[in-house]
Amino acid sequence: MAKYEKISYELDGSIAVIAFDDDKTLNACGVDTAIELLHAFEVAAKEARCTILTGKGRGFCSGANLGGMGGGPQIAHPDSVPDAGKALDAFYNPLVTAIREHPHPVITAVNGAAAGVGCAIGLMGDLVIAAKSAYFLQAFRRIGLVPDGGSSYLLAKTIGRVRAMEMALLGEKLPAETALQWGLVNRVVEDAELMAVAKDFAVKLATGPTVALSLARQCIWDACDDDFGAALHNERVAQRTAGRTEDFREGVTAFLQKRPAEFKGK
Repeated sequence: MAKYEKISYELDGSIAVIAFDDDKTLNACGVDTAIELLHAFEVAAKEARCTILTGKGRGFCSGANLGGMGGGPQIAHPDSVPDAGKALDAFYNPLVTAIREHPHPVITAVNGAAAGVGCAIGLMGDLVIAAKSAYFLQAFRRIGLVPDGGSSYLLAKTIGRVRAMEMALLGEKLPAETALQWGLVNRVVEDAELMAVAKDFAVKLATGPTVALSLARQCIWDACDDDFGAALHNERVAQRTAGRTEDFREGVTAFLQKRPAEFKGK
């Protein structure tokens, strides 16, 4: 088991639980944290059938770690022309891409602040569960930067141009209940129930037909970019793959026998 300093990792049956775990910075995501998260998702991809990402302590993630030049390895010579995008290429973009391309469903359980790049990461979940204390904040304007970590894409695709502009240009906190009304999250629950609800969803996903669920999530991600014809083609190819799995045969057999299916993820 890998050792982490900024996050925690737990395997609960077929469910991987990854958590930001640096309460002194309100779970800021420096490049060192991004490196650990990327590795944890690699591990989860191999040994789990559903992954939950959450934050321990007072919040989900307060954004990039501005206090320590990103809180990780030096990625440019100190005399080089400043390039605030270097860390995106090297660390943050590979992380959100890995979440998008994860081989099984990802649930984000958002508690407290999800700000800056933490907002983007929180919205990367296939299912987004928010505690009543949660809020989403595009904080970049406060420090003279632009939304990153896929924020512009996620917001525009999810809540539309007008509301995405409001979040990016005004930089105001979006409470969990408003996020639910806007269609940015799937559920808002009491703080004390956040992980219980997330795990309940995770159990349903982890005991489901993993290959089919993985293909379904990928088709939907791709459909955000493709035209209708491409979506039809992707569904056709995915259906061929899913139709060759043991889970498909079990699902049909269970349906005909009028019993619950016992999926194995194969």
